[in-house]
Amino acid sequence: MRANRRKTARTTCALITGLLCVVSTASPVSAATDYSIDIDTSTAGPQISDQMYGIFMEDINHAADGGLYAELVQNRSFEYSTADNENYTPMTAWEETGAANTNGQVRVVDNAGRLNERNRNYLRVVLPADGSEYGVVNSGYSTGITVTEGEKLDFSVWVKAPGRPDPLTVRLHDDQGEPLAEPLSLDVQGDWAQYTGTLTATASSTTGRLSVTGSGGGVLDLDMVSLFPQETFRGHENGLRADIAEQIAALEPGFVRFPGGCLVNTGSHEAYEAPDWPRERSFQWKDTVGPVEERATNHNFWGYNQSYGLGYYEYFQFAEDLGAMPLPVVPALVTGCGENQATDDPELLERHVQDTLDLIEFANGPADSEWGGVRADMGHPEPFGLTHVQVGNEENLPDAFFERFLEFRDAIEAEYPDITVVSNSGPASGGTVFERAWELNREHGVELVDEHYYNSPAWFLANNERYDSYDRAGPDVYLGEFASQGNRFSNALAEAAYMTGLERNADVVRMVSYAPLLAADWSTQWTPDMIWFDNSTSWGSANYEVQRLFSANTGDQVVPSTASGTPGVGGPITGAVGLSTWNTSAEYDDVRVTSADGGTLLEDDFSSGADQWTHVTDAGTWAVEGGAYVQTDVAGENTMVTAGDPEWTDYDLEVTATKREGDEGFLVGFGVQGTGDYYWWNLGGWNNTQSAVERASDGAKSSIISDGTTVESGRAYDIRVEVRGRDVTLYLDDEEWGSFTAPEPEPFRQVVTRDERTGELIVKVVNAQDEAAHTSIDLGSTRVEPTAELTVLQADPAAENTATDRPVSPETSTIDGVGSTFTHTFPAHSVTFMRLTPQE
Repeated sequence: MRANRRKTARTTCALITGLLCVVSTASPVSAATDYSIDIDTSTAGPQISDQMYGIFMEDINHAADGGLYAELVQNRSFEYSTADNENYTPMTAWEETGAANTNGQVRVVDNAGRLNERNRNYLRVVLPADGSEYGVVNSGYSTGITVTEGEKLDFSVWVKAPGRPDPLTVRLHDDQGEPLAEPLSLDVQGDWAQYTGTLTATASSTTGRLSVTGSGGGVLDLDMVSLFPQETFRGHENGLRADIAEQIAALEPGFVRFPGGCLVNTGSHEAYEAPDWPRERSFQWKDTVGPVEERATNHNFWGYNQSYGLGYYEYFQFAEDLGAMPLPVVPALVTGCGENQATDDPELLERHVQDTLDLIEFANGPADSEWGGVRADMGHPEPFGLTHVQVGNEENLPDAFFERFLEFRDAIEAEYPDITVVSNSGPASGGTVFERAWELNREHGVELVDEHYYNSPAWFLANNERYDSYDRAGPDVYLGEFASQGNRFSNALAEAAYMTGLERNADVVRMVSYAPLLAADWSTQWTPDMIWFDNSTSWGSANYEVQRLFSANTGDQVVPSTASGTPGVGGPITGAVGLSTWNTSAEYDDVRVTSADGGTLLEDDFSSGADQWTHVTDAGTWAVEGGAYVQTDVAGENTMVTAGDPEWTDYDLEVTATKREGDEGFLVGFGVQGTGDYYWWNLGGWNNTQSAVERASDGAKSSIISDGTTVESGRAYDIRVEVRGRDVTLYLDDEEWGSFTAPEPEPFRQVVTRDERTGELIVKVVNAQDEAAHTSIDLGSTRVEPTAELTVLQADPAAENTATDRPVSPETSTIDGVGSTFTHTFPAHSVTFMRLTPQE
């Protein structure tokens, strides 16, 4: 794998970005340097896993249906429902065609005449008695079906036509009715049967429509109406959209985690069966294998429908095509993602445990085993080579989760002792759930723990040393979901700086995957995302470029190195004070701010109104009532008002707060610089389940410390926040609640690794600041060739890649003047990969 990564690193410019590769010279040597990097080549650092960088695939943002899954027909089996989305009907994306001046009818039917039990709905078309042409037309996703002139597309449909009407006609045309291909004519008759044909596009369009019509009277029953491009990734039937899959393949992932995410551990854990046929279920693998027309359908947690056309077999196949380790995730019967319920049903738990054992047999069993036979019948007689299974995802009930996790692990280890069972630590980078989950993971000797967090760029710049203090005896870390809450280049820079710390701690951090992976620009439930797409093209974000370059330049072993820091990046916490609420009505009184020497900076009992306070958001309704400042809108989110001087530092803030009604507690701000830049103490947050201090930077929030404190309605709480430099101590009713030292962001970060095949040293440097970093690099006694390969990602920090503009793209060059000691200037706002070749 490393040889392949080496090849990619050298050909990235030509094959992926199409950029001009230029040759330049090294920076001139100067006695005065701003930074230094010392590399100790005589000492061996930790080995880096072959699975260090991978991908996490979840059907969010239409990542699967309408995205990676190449099916062009939306709602192909008429299964859409209000259970999926309040705006859905079984006819979503369909409409009648040829209806004018006819007595034809279409209706979705759910009865015993269906194609099969798990595909509940089908479409009944009553053809006009006058012989006129009549049927339905599908509009595809977003603007419509995208086709390119000369492209071949495979059509298929299941039809029941007991009355033997005239042939079925299939047309591909644009939204104005102009033909995009010669029509198909299919002779249909009798009971349910599948009919197929090929359409060749005679023109290009992004607004294509597919119509299916009949004539001659009688009744047509239709189901599973499908249109697939013949050119899928690696040519698989029921395959993947080639351009999106190629974007993913360019990441050279070491593993593929699938299928979620919140899809795995939300909804009912019951099977899709009579009498209820539940539509809001956790993702259960047996629903997704076998013939496509027999697979279940399901509500998608993110607000649309899952066809399960992209199922477990296709995921395993995709991982194999990528040369990546598959990492399936199964539900632990404890819901997460805001649902937070533990299912107490021993028989159901036993069934899910057995399902997981069956999954391993499906992946690895011989073709003559029960589930290995299902795999073989689908076209893959050889095992997929599964080595890891993850149980659960982001459970907020760590004790309930772990009770069930152990049952899964015990059963798996008893039957498949070579399978690694992966656990998790909840949905955040810290807090009570995180701490308890890690306590349980350590106590029970878990091998690999999945951490998830989405924090601000400032957090990533300030927490590079996060894993320096982790126990080297285990468990190891899989950072399964992370992102810095934006797709600008500044976000990618912060992530790159953080990733140097991940690599430096490769003896603890074994696997890493950015999330989410995919997003349709026409239907997005979560941002940021790594790869964006519309119906005709796909493009990598700035974050994608960073992930791709780190994957291409990973190396095999860390080489110890140290770098000088950036002076003056810390400074004291500075700012005004604030009061806010979130989905809650609360009142505040007796606000007092005093300097460290006891001087009064602000005092307000609201007896004379609230003239000292400024409402800085559009949310909330504030007024003075009964001598207190009251926010009355229980639906308002972040209703912040502020007072004081943004230059304040070293002060005490005191306030009395009372919750009146609503979902949460109250928010007390300090270090407030603006609407998107502040600290606040969030008491009774997250639906009054916990409390935390959060840091907002450019609108993105990160939790610093937290616990399980909740807030009672109608009770007055005395709050005090003491700010001294970067140290903060917080008191609730005169008892210390917690304290912290605000971490200092460091914009200049480095890590060095060695490619064992070539012997090259790979020097990776992130300079996430406005100034170039003139740097002295010292290799000690190691001698290297005077010329080195350089790949640089540099852009305006506000730059974002789009469908038509890619300002964040790497440039590759060669530099000379390299030696055991040399200088190089790393540009402002840049990520640099420098490959140094040792002399023989």
